[in-house]
Amino acid sequence: MFTWIRYNIKGDRWIWLIAIVLSIIGLLSVYSATSLLAFQNKGGNTEFYLLKHFMLISFSFIAMWFAHKIDYKYYSKISLMGLYISLPLLFFTYKFGVNINEASRWISIPIINMAFQPSDLAKLSLIIYLSSFLAKKQHDLENIKTLFMPFIWIGLICLFIALTNLSTALILGATSILLMFISRVKIKHLSLLILFILFSGGIALLTGQRGYTAVSRVENFINKKNISYQLEHSYIAVSTGGFFGKGPGNSNQKNFLPQSSSDFIYAIIIEEYGFIVGVSILILYLILLYRGLRIFLKSERPFGGLLSAGLSFYIVIQAITNMSVVVGLLPVTGITLPLISMGGTSQLFTGITLGIILSISRHNSMEEENNYSYGY
Repeated sequence: MFTWIRYNIKGDRWIWLIAIVLSIIGLLSVYSATSLLAFQNKGGNTEFYLLKHFMLISFSFIAMWFAHKIDYKYYSKISLMGLYISLPLLFFTYKFGVNINEASRWISIPIINMAFQPSDLAKLSLIIYLSSFLAKKQHDLENIKTLFMPFIWIGLICLFIALTNLSTALILGATSILLMFISRVKIKHLSLLILFILFSGGIALLTGQRGYTAVSRVENFINKKNISYQLEHSYIAVSTGGFFGKGPGNSNQKNFLPQSSSDFIYAIIIEEYGFIVGVSILILYLILLYRGLRIFLKSERPFGGLLSAGLSFYIVIQAITNMSVVVGLLPVTGITLPLISMGGTSQLFTGITLGIILSISRHNSMEEENNYSYGY
């Protein structure tokens, strides 16, 4: 078994380890948060959602393994196709998607009865496309005309995502700006991109499904009034967890806190496992970002380095945003905690994303070995 692992599990071992640890934490927390719900809705079968989440984790790791075995340069060739597919899917979701909490973010897949979130495909495709474009045009980025097409793609994708999910669009926009910044795009050009993203966000606020909700959440956050039922119970969970927590399965708020297994699972983790585990999870995400940026610095090919940085930025920004919402540092959003929250396609695409980063790491290691063999 160890021989198989040594020859088949390649890339940064720290990333593999972090993914495994966070997934185990997620499995335990989802089981605790959903046990009563499963008992009530699934005929007393308290393990129903545990087994479902375990299957999703398994599929995500299988996807991660396959993605890390594929040469990362192949993803550049299909990124534009992913963008072209994403736009009509996002519009279809906006008009005809499954509506949950006044937002249509999912498409129901017949036969297998699964929900697919097109924004997952769109954001992955956009980051790959931008990394490829910036790598190819690295010597011509001072010309604003060169940046016209990526600006258009960023604006369109962020606009279509923001129609139903403003927070995801803002995180994707921030990641795009960071990716261009480390590619040495001029600040004045980045300022135009920021204005373009804000313009797209303004259109989404006026025409999208969640414009009024987003504005009211920001107003309540700034004014510190009208704390929602969800936030109130999240704060209770966090404040009563203490240093070491109440112990696995002993959360009181899991029976009252809406979305306790997805958007607000971090509150349940702190309540049951305490401040120590809560901070440890944050540190694990920061280590993940460090490893992704380390791959960026070691990459001899610009595309691989930028892609590792962009994907790492997105995962960690999403994680920090989710945790910040739970502890009251940001307004409420509808995003999950990567690798931990219960989800469908989000779990799968997180696995693919990490697999691509590992593919870049694997390729870097192979190049180092070849250079060493030839005495470079």
